[in-house]
Amino acid sequence: MVGTRCDGGDERMKNNQRIVVIGASLGGLHALRTLFAQLRADFPHPIVVVQHRHKERSNLLLLALAENNSLPVVEITDKLALQRGVVHLAPADYHVLVEQQHLALSLEAPVIYARPSIDVLFESTALAYGSRTIGVVLTGASHDGAAGIRAIKQRGGITLVQDPTTAECAIMPQAAIAATTIDYVLSLDAIATTLANELHLTGR
Repeated sequence: MVGTRCDGGDERMKNNQRIVVIGASLGGLHALRTLFAQLRADFPHPIVVVQHRHKERSNLLLLALAENNSLPVVEITDKLALQRGVVHLAPADYHVLVEQQHLALSLEAPVIYARPSIDVLFESTALAYGSRTIGVVLTGASHDGAAGIRAIKQRGGITLVQDPTTAECAIMPQAAIAATTIDYVLSLDAIATTLANELHLTGR
């Protein structure tokens, strides 16, 4: 479902709202589609995604993620308000930074050869949301995300990593696991279940 920006009513972020940030690279499209297909339309948290991608401006990634997805998917623009129950997708060739209540774009230099960078997304979210952050690292052929997932863990957030044995490319999840103590190392199906189950995400 390709979404549009919504600024009103019950979709507004609350001061105690959690946020889910997801990083993926090689093999990420399949992993993200598998994950999102299992999340219900009433998912209560905003989701922000960095998928490493070429410097192209087409909306093919947006459309692919929106297919068979009950959550709206929007491509991030500068100062876009965060919305719960919406997938916010990083655009090509921009870093995404999470600030209180909204997202910012940056053209700072690539990090680990990547722009958008998973580390930039994760580290900014850890600073803005602290223990209310849920960080997820999926398949990929890079160490991007390892420093970011460590920052989330250090600030009391919840960390989930795709089981490297189930990943199309194990390098990224292995680097995340090596960087810190991960709360959950799971298959894609189990990650979806954990995200969807409020019992796993409260009281932490």
